Amino acid sequence: MPAILKVCLILLFAAVFFTQAAGLEAGTIYTYEDEHGNLVFTDTPPTHRKGVKARVFVTDKKAGKKSKGRSASAYDEAIKEIALRYKVEPAIVKAVIRAESNFDPFAVSHKGAEGLMQLMPATAEMLAVANAFDPVSNIEGGTKYLRYLLDKFNGNLKLTLAAYNAGEGAVSRYNGVPPYKETKEYVRKVLAFYENYSALLY
Repeated sequence: MPAILKVCLILLFAAVFFTQAAGLEAGTIYTYEDEHGNLVFTDTPPTHRKGVKARVFVTDKKAGKKSKGRSASAYDEAIKEIALRYKVEPAIVKAVIRAESNFDPFAVSHKGAEGLMQLMPATAEMLAVANAFDPVSNIEGGTKYLRYLLDKFNGNLKLTLAAYNAGEGAVSRYNGVPPYKETKEYVRKVLAFYENYSALLY
């Protein structure tokens, strides 16, 4: 089964599962392929199967904030390598990850944004990210997108972050940071994280 189809099926199953599970904001879904090559989903650990993969799905709109995520330093090496390749400061990438998913590689927002840097499926496809739940692929896609936005807005970090949150069209339309409460708070928060991480990633 193609990887992208598997991801779509996982997301579909997760949406149905958590809609029916009242009060649940996050949970673990286990997946494996049966003897016929079919992808099987279950919320019970299938101890009798090999190659089982556990996936944590967060459906709350504040994806990642209520999940345990990972250590803040878990992806530092990948962040530094990828960020330097695209000539983006590693501290910016890490700050965006912190704000977007709190280092939870399987975070899914209520709008469908996925992974560490919360890539929308269409954006992930545009950036050639086949599996948004793969941390390295997600970081590379998100960093590539940050590079694109930095170039588009002449290196202006505030506008880049605003575009990452609200879309480049909104930034262009308002000729600056859009007057959205969420976007203003997002830019403020990421810049604060950026300042904290700046001395740690070099």
